[in-house]
Amino acid sequence: MKKSLILFVLSLISVFCQTKSVAQTIKVVNASELQTAIAKANPGDEIIMKNGIWKDLQIKFYGTGTKDQPITLRAETAGRVTIEGESNLQIGGTYLVVQDLHFKNGYTPSKSVIQFKINNDSIANFSRVTHCVIDEFTQPNREDTDHWVELWGRNNQLDHCSIIGKSNFGPTVRVFLNGNENIYNYHQIVYNHFGPRPRKGGPHGETLQIGDSNTSMAPSYTNVSNNFFDRCNGEVEIISNKSNFNEFRNNIFFESEGSLVLRHGNYCVIDGNVFIGNEQSDFIGGIRVINTGHWITNNYFYKIKGNEFRSALAVMNGIPKSPLNRYNQVTDVVVAYNTYIDCISPFQFGVGANVDKKDVLPASEIRSASPERMLVANNLLYNHIPDTNPIINYDDVSGITFKNNIFNSENKSSVTNNGLITQALELNKLSEALYAPSQNLEDVYNGFDFDKISTDLFGSERSKQNSIGAITVPVDGNPLLIKKERYGAKWLIKESSNYKSKTIAVSSKKSLINSLKNANSGDVLSLKAGIYKIDGSLAITKNITLTSSDKNKKAELRFTSNQPGFVMHPKGDLHLENVILKGDKKQVAITTLDKNMSKAFNLFIEDTEIANFQSVLHVYKAAFADSITIANSNIKNCSKGILLNTEIDAKGDYNAEFVTITNTSFDAILSDVLNYFRGGYDESTIGGNLVLENNSFTNCGEADESGILIQNHGIVNVVLSNNTFKNNPVKDIAILWGEKGQKPFNNSISNSGEIRIEQNLKQKLMY
Repeated sequence: MKKSLILFVLSLISVFCQTKSVAQTIKVVNASELQTAIAKANPGDEIIMKNGIWKDLQIKFYGTGTKDQPITLRAETAGRVTIEGESNLQIGGTYLVVQDLHFKNGYTPSKSVIQFKINNDSIANFSRVTHCVIDEFTQPNREDTDHWVELWGRNNQLDHCSIIGKSNFGPTVRVFLNGNENIYNYHQIVYNHFGPRPRKGGPHGETLQIGDSNTSMAPSYTNVSNNFFDRCNGEVEIISNKSNFNEFRNNIFFESEGSLVLRHGNYCVIDGNVFIGNEQSDFIGGIRVINTGHWITNNYFYKIKGNEFRSALAVMNGIPKSPLNRYNQVTDVVVAYNTYIDCISPFQFGVGANVDKKDVLPASEIRSASPERMLVANNLLYNHIPDTNPIINYDDVSGITFKNNIFNSENKSSVTNNGLITQALELNKLSEALYAPSQNLEDVYNGFDFDKISTDLFGSERSKQNSIGAITVPVDGNPLLIKKERYGAKWLIKESSNYKSKTIAVSSKKSLINSLKNANSGDVLSLKAGIYKIDGSLAITKNITLTSSDKNKKAELRFTSNQPGFVMHPKGDLHLENVILKGDKKQVAITTLDKNMSKAFNLFIEDTEIANFQSVLHVYKAAFADSITIANSNIKNCSKGILLNTEIDAKGDYNAEFVTITNTSFDAILSDVLNYFRGGYDESTIGGNLVLENNSFTNCGEADESGILIQNHGIVNVVLSNNTFKNNPVKDIAILWGEKGQKPFNNSISNSGEIRIEQNLKQKLMY
């Protein structure tokens, strides 16, 4: 009996050893070998993709690994396997690991680049994508929707990935909660580098979305921690939380034009995050609060200048009996132990209150429910330049309790009580953008469950040394707010260009065409004085400058065909300086591709004359300019002017973010001198920026059927100042949007209609 038992145990050990020994390293060189290896993979196997370019590759990675022996798919050498063309990766099974892959120079043929799901019967659980890169893997058509990473199932992890440059519709990363198999998911999204994500010019440009309106009551328990959100400018919601019990800890939001938004869902923790703004942008935000039960603690805000939806702390009004996809009232939220340094009016309450818009909005859109049972305590607000209006209230704040909040500036806002205290403070600069009190501010308010706020921003125990604000002192070591080496794929080295731009002399049409084709991005083409007759289009595919070699004798580009003069391509930047563009009324001076404008373009015109064109600029649908700047120029004798009006679907999209025209004359433009349009009732974007200063408009608008000289429907930010309008046969020069604070300043008007202000703009609802 004893001998039999020993033999049985030995046989088990033998089987176990054999099972362990079957783990293999399998190198594959093409798609066929890859799928065969996946089909045969056992726990512990490593499938290694040979270094090189894998094009038009759709991987279905499935299998059943174990916690100790996952099945791994990885590159032979980190970063040297690039997946290009129409490619994607789907994962289904348990304990699967994907590592070191690089998606670039292509786009997904499906709705996702990496999806933790093959189909409803093959969903990933306990699986991981790590040290992978998705770089500008964007759809050719910006209006096509996809997600670059979709998390389904439970207990999956996205870590140490670099996800860069998405410019088309759709959140970069999306967590799905459809069905019981996808809730209580406990996903880990950690140590990733997100961005930059460029401005999109419309909604649906989130970097991360967890859930959606329909599943917003579901428990998710997703952890988003220690990520770097780097200039994520897609829209106002960098993170769109739409589910319950999620945690957002220790993330860096660097110069990102948006906010961490608790859009739907309840009982989330937002702790230890850092929000860094700058002096240049008024659109960088912090945290926007909606719904119930959130705890917002130990966060640090620096130079956040955003207003309303983009303020450092934006607490919204809700809609009574709100449907799932709108705005629930804020209740039972705690905001405690946060620090705000050099932020402008960081506390804004009742954001979105819109009872005054009941004439243009249905009752279902009126946000009249102000916050209730909200506690704001132990927060520190410090401004090197005094900010006497630290609080803005758009509605009643009687449902908010303030305790032991300290300001160094006098509080002249309309919200004052004993919990808002002004006192002299001394701060020390610890490192770049990092300030802490010279001594602890120990008179803290001990609220219910505050003992659970056990540490500060840097992990120091509050039981040993407590203080108002996010930081207790002393701070150990050499604290830095940003340590970039912690985030993203370790092997990714973004090559910084050491190229020094060249000035290339051009003296003929042939040399102009050849030089434009062969120039490197950043080069300057210096045109000798004379007339260059161009019988085709000049494609702008890079950053290029055209200028006259003699500023007193401008080179003239004379376009003679029906084709556009310049055609902007994705990522094309055109600088026109000290030149003359002339047509014969048959062509457009500057246009975009009519499709596949996957990325933004930029246009800069200075000291330039543009005359005799069908239109000056025509931007096609789905094309988008980040910046259009015209200065010190003359535009005359054109049928139409600047056309940025092709996004007519009333979905919140528009064709340019920043349009700035200064010191420029417009003469005899028959219609559409400027038509800059944004349609649809949408609050998720910057909404366009128009600056018209020190310009003259003469004899324009004769054939304009709209009767409006400057058409700026739906554009949110408009400056109209110090312009001269003379002999323009129109009813209105412009109609400004009063609700957005638009008003004319110091314009001279003669025989040219009037500038009207319409307080509330009626727009088509999108939802």
